[in-house]
Amino acid sequence: MSTSNQTYKELAIPHFKEVFELIDHVMVKHNIPYYLIGVSAIALELLKNGVKPSRGTKDIDFAIMISSIQEYDELSTSLITHGFNKVKAPWTFYSPKYDVAVDILPFGEIEEQDTIRFHQRYSDLHVLGFKEVLETPETAYVEEKIVNIPPLAGMIVLKLVSWSDRPEERENDLTDILRIIEHYFEHNFDEIVEFHHDTFPEEGFDPLIIAAEVLGRKARLYLKKSDVLAQRIYDVLENSLKEESQSIIAKEWAKSKDWSIEYAMSILKAFHHGIIR
Repeated sequence: MSTSNQTYKELAIPHFKEVFELIDHVMVKHNIPYYLIGVSAIALELLKNGVKPSRGTKDIDFAIMISSIQEYDELSTSLITHGFNKVKAPWTFYSPKYDVAVDILPFGEIEEQDTIRFHQRYSDLHVLGFKEVLETPETAYVEEKIVNIPPLAGMIVLKLVSWSDRPEERENDLTDILRIIEHYFEHNFDEIVEFHHDTFPEEGFDPLIIAAEVLGRKARLYLKKSDVLAQRIYDVLENSLKEESQSIIAKEWAKSKDWSIEYAMSILKAFHHGIIR
């Protein structure tokens, strides 16, 4: 099912159409490959199966593949001429006309040890996982335009990295990860049945447990590309699996769904099992 002409409205992001088309225009003008990431990308992918977004946002995130800060500065100038303002973070642009903030996150040759160092005195931007995940993107239709987005398993990897960087500020990342797991079995049913039927238990069928393990298997492919990325994800999961009462991820999932902590942990364990198996 392709994303229909109702996409903009169904995404529940105010002025997404206007902002997306501005960004697309500027990126095409500069011949810069770009990717829609974050909650908007998750929403677009799940819309293919008719799943409506669970939460709206006034922030739109893009990753762009560029080679230098100079190239990024030229892009920034173009965005400003198209009505965006720079704010404190050098990668964030704000449209006063549409009251929307856009993060433009560079990766590629511009990186130094998975980090972007800007001119301004500001915390460096960590882009660990972008190269690995966006090497093989999915595509989604936004009306007549095609946009590249991370695969769902890749989105989980990126969300785990961003959450582990700033867990006190990124609680929505855990919600977004769980949303992917909740819808993945139906979203990818044919592939799961054909290629991952060994995840089906003889008894106690649970689509969330199966989905989590399959997503873990797919996430493992990204981790094979980078020892640094693999170690980060292993550390996050192992710390969250040490003790139920101390698992921030499991506690957040249990709280949001009114589950037992044991059930939330079983989902997390299935994802971890898929990665390490």
